[in-house]
Amino acid sequence: MNEKLNEKYMRLAIREARKNISSLSGGPFGACIVKDDKVLSMARNMVLVRDATCHAEINAIRTASRKLGGFDLSGCVIYSTTEPCPMCFSAIHWAGIELIVYGTKIDDVKKLGFNELVISNDRMKNLSKSRIKIVPGFLKEECADLLKEWDSLEEKIFY
Repeated sequence: MNEKLNEKYMRLAIREARKNISSLSGGPFGACIVKDDKVLSMARNMVLVRDATCHAEINAIRTASRKLGGFDLSGCVIYSTTEPCPMCFSAIHWAGIELIVYGTKIDDVKKLGFNELVISNDRMKNLSKSRIKIVPGFLKEECADLLKEWDSLEEKIFY
């Protein structure tokens, strides 16, 4: 996998997440789905203006699925600014996405006050015998900066 392309796609996810620092539509989380070096979707967390399932990864899966005309996202890679939660990991698995690349860990956002189920992607993978490949800690510092920016906001909502 091309290291430069990985950075490009993760930075698109970071850019999406950063939109929530000013809009407060959801937490500081973004995702980007790519297939064959083509961006299928970019999304951010929209929980606060839509519903509890509108995590960045779920929103990105919905858009990519519409674009490809079905649920099968095999051959795709998802870049997520934070390790996908159990709901998102399950959706990624069911969609057939082959690789998860993420920045910060679930534990990192739990420490900020988000209502997270602290079950790592590695644990979910092992329990389910999923074939998903996982690359943790990618551009971790840039993703951690999102969390710092969020944490510095005076008016923010945790869910």
